[in-house]
This record gives sequence, structure tokens and C-alpha cells, in this order.
Amino acid sequence: MAEYILGIDIGTSACKVAVFDKSGNIIATKTGAYKVYYPKEGFVEQKPLEWWKVVCDTVKSIVTQGVVNAVDIKAVGIDGQSWSAIMIDKNGDILFDNPIWMDTRAAEICEQIKQSIGEEEIFNVCGNPFSPTYTAPKLIWFKRYYPDVYKKIYKVLQSNSYIIYKLTGKISQDLSQCYGFHFFDMRKRQWNPDMAKEMGIDIDLLPDIYNCHDIVGKITHEAAALTGLLEDTPVVAGGLDAACGTLGAGVIDDGQTQEQGGQSGGMSICLEKYKAHPKLIMCSHVVSGKWLLQGGTVGGGGSFKWLKENFFNDVNFADMDTLAASVACGADGLLFLPYMAGERSPIWDAKAKGVFYGIDYSKNKGHFIRAVMEGVAYSLLHNIKTAEQVGSFVNIMYSTGGSANSDLWTQIKSDVTNTPVSVPLSDTSTTLGAAILAGVAVGIYSDFHDAVKNSVSIKKTYTPNIENHEIYQKNYKIYLEIYENLKSTMSR
Repeated sequence: MAEYILGIDIGTSACKVAVFDKSGNIIATKTGAYKVYYPKEGFVEQKPLEWWKVVCDTVKSIVTQGVVNAVDIKAVGIDGQSWSAIMIDKNGDILFDNPIWMDTRAAEICEQIKQSIGEEEIFNVCGNPFSPTYTAPKLIWFKRYYPDVYKKIYKVLQSNSYIIYKLTGKISQDLSQCYGFHFFDMRKRQWNPDMAKEMGIDIDLLPDIYNCHDIVGKITHEAAALTGLLEDTPVVAGGLDAACGTLGAGVIDDGQTQEQGGQSGGMSICLEKYKAHPKLIMCSHVVSGKWLLQGGTVGGGGSFKWLKENFFNDVNFADMDTLAASVACGADGLLFLPYMAGERSPIWDAKAKGVFYGIDYSKNKGHFIRAVMEGVAYSLLHNIKTAEQVGSFVNIMYSTGGSANSDLWTQIKSDVTNTPVSVPLSDTSTTLGAAILAGVAVGIYSDFHDAVKNSVSIKKTYTPNIENHEIYQKNYKIYLEIYENLKSTMSR
């Protein structure tokens, strides 16, 4: 009898499910898309029930294709996008559409809270900046502007914990997603009631905290009928998508770094010791006892997707790579700021806007494609340079996400950062990381090192071109100057 593990990834634009064997080989996979809603300026929402429908459809499709027998799936792991505020009542019904990680509706509230409590006091507890994209400011926003909704809240869930609830009927909060709440003590890894009280948030709205590989519950009879999974199959707490992707790339030891090339971009540096920076993101790794110091930009692969859908809809990704490769390093002075929905670290500016700078009659399609690739790489470098200020240095990166499939884009990131970049053989590292958590939970792997040894391998490593790096160093300085010079204009 086969021993398989199922990973479910609740991404921003789609849900990806994959069944893996112990060696990390994909036995079956399926992806289903859902919508992102933009009801007004600064509001970015999704409907968790649409996630759930896609989960049911994709999982059921896999186990009814004949490739995978549900009895062979020994456990389920789920990862999800960050900073959700899924408010449910005692019946489990959702009270309001979920403001996702790009939502900045609480920007004004953040400024008020920083003045009343103090940024430093908040940072000393949670190790994170008080930004509107996090979960805590969103809850304060709902309490202020939708008090009737707030009064009905029974629990607040994250993307992965909501799907776990639908699968098992159990309410949970995994350790890696706690960083969305600024009253979570990052050092002690527990809720801080005093800070919650200062923020006016009832801490009883938060579920009990689980380690990411803890078994929360088992597939219910109802969920089995909807998904095709076997009733009583164990489901683990899972974790943050970036953290699961970091695990799935093999990053589990101090100093190893994952480079995220999905809808959003950024990096995650694995730490054995707590090293927070007020301009970066700190969370618990899905690997027990470790932290991740992260940098995240809103405009990673999403910028490239926007460019393709609006200007290159009749051109495939491979041809876009070819067009970009025909342009010299530095895109002949065309620069792009990937601030397509405000920006997260390290500038934390909800009003920042995307910018193309250096347009003239000599620029063609290839210039714009390459400028987007390079702009995302500059945002990565900006986060890496910020991490160095607290003694966290990147020696090698493990690149994941869709952009890792582009030889050109990955080489650009290596050249811009002057860092070797390795790409794992599997391009489903996030889903694999979720599955690894499930595998560790049920004993398919003895521990996380055993899991990485058995399931993660590298297909290619890119080394930086020093001549290109020198060109990029000059352009990077201009990249920083453009934002500084436009910041006050953007704020108006």
C-alpha cells in the first residue's frame, strides 16, 4: 500500500493541491482559481467560501481520477496566504468578506495607534511594524466601523485554519501565522493579553495556538463527501505559505534563505536566534524552534502577471523572456518600482505607487518586460540590505514560485543581489512544505532534516555575473532615489 501526503496551498490567485510520495515526487496535482475583489480604494478582499469550493473541487478531482486512492493519503497539510481576518460566528458562518494581505483600509488607524501606544512598545512585543496589511489593525478597523459585526465574532481565523475548520470542524491557530497579531509575543511565542487590551481587542477571539505539524483534527463525514478524502484522515495545523515554501525549498537551518517568486516577492532568512528589524517581518518558522526574518513586496510575480494581462496577452511567458533577454542589462536606464498595491517592507507605505522611469522613444516591449524583472529584483535587494543591519546575511538563496521557472529572471536576481541562487527540482515547494508538515506529524519522516533529505533536491544553481552586478548597483541607487523623491507626491 502506498503512503502519500496531501498538500493544499491557499494562494492569492488560486488554490493548488498536490499529492506527494515520501521522496517529494508529485503523484497528482490540480489548481483552481478564484477571484480577488477591489470594492474601493485600499480595500482588497476575497471570499473564503470560494476558497473552500475550489479546495473541494480540486481535491475530489484528484482522488476520482484513479491516479490516487484516498486510502493511500495518510495526512493533510495546509498552507495559506498571510494576514487574513476571517471572522466567524458561533455557527461557523463568515461575518464579512476577508480583507487579504494587500488590504490597506486600516492605514489611518495604524497612525493613530502608533501615536497612542507607541511604535517601539508594539515592536518590542511582536517584532513587526504596525502596518495596515497585518491582521490586528484590520480587527481594530472592524471594531470601529462595523461594531455590530465585531460583536458577533466568535473566532478570527487565518486562511489555512479556515480550511482546516471546514475539513475537521476544529478551530485552530498555527504558530507561524500568529505574527499577524501585534499582541503576539514573538520571543515567548504566546498571546500577550496586556497589549491586546491596549489595542482594544478581546483576546478570547483568538484560537488556541498549535505547532505547525500538530494534528488538529480529522476529516469529518461531511468533508469526506465533499472532497473524496477518507473520513478520519489526520489534518495538521499547517502554516504561512511563505514559511511552508521555505521548508519545501529545504531551508531549515540558521542562515539559509528562501527567495519567494510568487504573486508577492521577498525573502525568508532562517534564524536560530531572534533578530527582528522594525522595517522587516518576523514570524515563527513552521520548523519548530526557528524564526524567519522576512522581507515582502506586494509586486513580485503579480507585477509580471499584470504586465502580461494588460499589454502582452497574446504573448506567452517564454516569448516574454526572449524579448527581455534581447535588451541589455539595466534595460538601458528604464527602471520600475513594483509598488502595485502600496508596498510592504522595507518602506511600509500604503500609498506608494508603481512607477516606470526612463521612458523614451528608444524603449520597446523588451525594455518594459526586463524593467519589471529588474525592479522586483531591486525590491529583493532592498530587503536583503535591510536585514544586514541586524546581522542577518544571505550567502545563498533557494528560489521558489513561478518566477523561478525563468532562467533570465533568476539570473537577474542573482546578479542584482550578488548572491548564488539555487532552484529546487520541484516548483511546488509551498505545497510540498505543507505536505512535509503532515508527513512529520504521522511519522512518514522522523524529523524535518529527514524530510528535507528525502524530499528536496536542487535542479540548477545560478552564480552572479560581477559585471552585471556593477551596472545594477548604479541603477539600484537610482531606484531608491526615485521613491524618495516621489514619496511626498504619492502621499498626496
